[in-house]
Amino acid sequence: MAVKLAELDEVVTLAAQMETEEGPIVLINIFTFAPEDEDALISAWTQDADFMKQQPGYISTQLHRGLAGSSALVNYAVWQDVRSFRDAFSNPEFVRLLDNYPDSAIATPHLFKKLAVSNHCVA
Repeated sequence: MAVKLAELDEVVTLAAQMETEEGPIVLINIFTFAPEDEDALISAWTQDADFMKQQPGYISTQLHRGLAGSSALVNYAVWQDVRSFRDAFSNPEFVRLLDNYPDSAIATPHLFKKLAVSNHCVA
């Protein structure tokens, strides 16, 4: 696999999160990379997004670029539930797509759910 995976939370790993059955969920995936590999990373991400878009339970995605020449991208993807994400993420076709990322790419995926915070956020 060309892309290296890193954990955002060393206590609760992505693998542990994928054992749950919650939903709806948001995947936040932070990518770091060598500046010269940005086009290759976006191309690989586009192939991933095209695949995920066809999977059951997929809702939407948005890629964000860091400002001021940052070598960081953030993917924000909404899924119906963990099971749908898990099925897509573990699909052999998707796993093969990970080989398309440049060797400098490090992905840090983590699953989240919306929180309700009085006067600020709705769940």
